[in-house]
Amino acid sequence: MKTKILIVEPAEVVAAGIAVVLQEPTRFNVLDPIDNIDDADIQIGISKPDVVIVNPTMQGAHTLVEGHAQAEGCVFIALYYQYVPQLALRCYDAVIDVTDSRATVVEKVLGATSKSAGKSATDRVDEGYELTKRETAVLVLVAKGLMNKEIADKLNVSVHTVITHRKNIMHKTGIKSVAGLTIYAMLHNLIDDVMPVE
Repeated sequence: MKTKILIVEPAEVVAAGIAVVLQEPTRFNVLDPIDNIDDADIQIGISKPDVVIVNPTMQGAHTLVEGHAQAEGCVFIALYYQYVPQLALRCYDAVIDVTDSRATVVEKVLGATSKSAGKSATDRVDEGYELTKRETAVLVLVAKGLMNKEIADKLNVSVHTVITHRKNIMHKTGIKSVAGLTIYAMLHNLIDDVMPVE
């Protein structure tokens, strides 16, 4: 039986791209994409998709997911390509990043559908997008103005490890600049000030 997928995304190019990535006629039946939450709400009720891939930044996306969270076998996957607060991603069964490869996207869809059986709405969380303790430590030091070498020395790790942590932090938060990461750290109460550490 094919997995029925509904894409809810206002950007036509992005929606079309995800639809192409998921074109596997033997595995998936991708419905025509929907560009607004109201129509998506109606379509979910009518077509009863197995998977709904939705842009979490759309106004009403959270309400849509929560409203249909109890639907039998319905899986919600966030389509992530700009900054989204971590709390906003907790109600999703998985998160697809637009930089993911075709194989990774397919794997996440299949993984979310197989894991969702018997999982309640309160259990939904994509732990892969939570910062680890070490990533949080690196983020704090970046926000305080330390360079990679200084962070490596302070944490007793290699510079390569620091660079890897920074890439993971940028991927998980969707923030590419040091200024943006500093604001993120402040908003999440990870630092009190941003004065460089002596």
